[in-house]
Amino acid sequence: MDNSRGSIRIPVWHNGRNRKITGLWPFNVQAASNLGMETMRRRDLLKMASGGVAVAVARVAAGALHAPASTVQPGPLAAGFNVRHFGAKGDGAAIDSPAINRAIDAASAAGGGTVLFPAGVYLSYSVRLKSKIGLWLDHGAVLLAAPTPLDGTATGGYDAAEPQGAWEPYQDYGHNHWHNSLIWGEDLDGVSITGPGLIWGKGLTRGWDKEPGRPDTTKPGVGNKAIALKNCRNALLRDFKILEGGWFGVLATGVDNLTIDNLTIDTNRDGIDIDCCRNVRVSNCSVNSPWDDGICPKSSFALGYARPTENLTIANCYVTGDYELGSLLDGTWKRATVKHWATGRIKLGTESNGGFRNVTISNCVFESCQGFALESEDGALVEDISFTGVTMRDIRSAPLFLRLGTRMRGPRDAKPGVMRRIILSNITSSGASPLPSILSGVPGHPIEDIRISDVFLEQVGGGSAEMADLDPEEREAAYPDPGMFGPLPASGIFARHVRNLEVSNVEIATRAADARSAFWFKDVVGADFFRVRVPHGAASAFDLRQVKEFRSFGSRQLADLALENADARKF
Repeated sequence: MDNSRGSIRIPVWHNGRNRKITGLWPFNVQAASNLGMETMRRRDLLKMASGGVAVAVARVAAGALHAPASTVQPGPLAAGFNVRHFGAKGDGAAIDSPAINRAIDAASAAGGGTVLFPAGVYLSYSVRLKSKIGLWLDHGAVLLAAPTPLDGTATGGYDAAEPQGAWEPYQDYGHNHWHNSLIWGEDLDGVSITGPGLIWGKGLTRGWDKEPGRPDTTKPGVGNKAIALKNCRNALLRDFKILEGGWFGVLATGVDNLTIDNLTIDTNRDGIDIDCCRNVRVSNCSVNSPWDDGICPKSSFALGYARPTENLTIANCYVTGDYELGSLLDGTWKRATVKHWATGRIKLGTESNGGFRNVTISNCVFESCQGFALESEDGALVEDISFTGVTMRDIRSAPLFLRLGTRMRGPRDAKPGVMRRIILSNITSSGASPLPSILSGVPGHPIEDIRISDVFLEQVGGGSAEMADLDPEEREAAYPDPGMFGPLPASGIFARHVRNLEVSNVEIATRAADARSAFWFKDVVGADFFRVRVPHGAASAFDLRQVKEFRSFGSRQLADLALENADARKF
């Protein structure tokens, strides 16, 4: 420690060469922050620079950084396996993962227990969880992902990515491996990571090859996830924070009885991915993920077989994709100035071999991100889904995107999927992009049994007469994304290849005049509309093409109408 400058000396890698240099991460001597790190100052943890995050590790009080091994803290630290007792320095310079893993081994040998991280900066490579083990990150504790050379390293670094089977091509590299992570566990029963501390994945890659300043994720010794769990049971993640989580802040694959509660994640790719999991509760989480999805259930083939994600609830969560990295955590809420995609949404998919069943998403807030997406692309059975009590503001694409496609990335004998029994209710969206909400199956494989009720959709509008005449191509096997069809001929809801659709108490509004119909339907069978409102002055409320069994009634703006067949009709 250089007391004259108030800095912690931490080794970093420089200019892609395998040359270790000592960098200075300044700290401030002030204490207590809203990040929950009582010995750290919030504003110094994250200082933004135009080219990315110029991070400043806050000061950890001298007593915490250099606490003697015999020191035992009150409260949760009074009974457990203190990593400092096993040789961890917590000074941000020494590699502490060997000491941390010794503490875990000791707790496991004792039949289980809690591994304690008192205040300090613990520079680490892979931390290996075991059954009946909990990690507690105290106020002021930072588990910091150590750097690796741009070319990787044959000695040290993160644990090697374990081999996969013949099914590896069915999902991306990040979904296929778990051991190459800052924290990982496999085939465990009873694990937890809790406490108000911070997990900072500064030394992790996010899986983008040739990204300046970060190693290739496939190189030896390189880590790409903050937390990875595979085939575990009874897992709890609660109260901590993640900054720069790598490819995934949390990747859970084949995990049953999983609780994720009160996490704050400010990350450079996916926030939380829940893949092939059963009985999962996600609640009270805040995620800023400008470059990828915020909360993303999946059902990939990564386990070597198709397994659904089911019995899942996501409640009381906030997702966004338009704030500078770190500004959610430090409370400055700076709008992003660097290039990003403002993704940040809740999405089920794209990997969808096993399907999604019995899912509720409720009482959530979407801000400055893409809208809700529900996708079956790889043969998934998607059924019994409820999306309710949601507010959306400044949505950058379609507020609602339901897609049953035929990408079919999986075993050759897989058949196209099914999507049915979907409820979308009590939703308000304001200031969304010109793209309408989208319900799109493919020929021969319609989306079925959809209920949309008590919904207000306000779009920016501005659609032209040329857009109103469009009949977009199908693109059955294309990657699913709201922009996949290009401009669309509806201002409110675009529906194609749908069966049994009921819409009630729904209003479509546009800020600017729009020449498109509020509702554009093609190959829709069984559509009931009750008490709908459309933009004042709209050229037409409905554009119906190859629609059967249509009915609209109870709307002040529209006369009641029932049609058995409508091959091409506007009204």
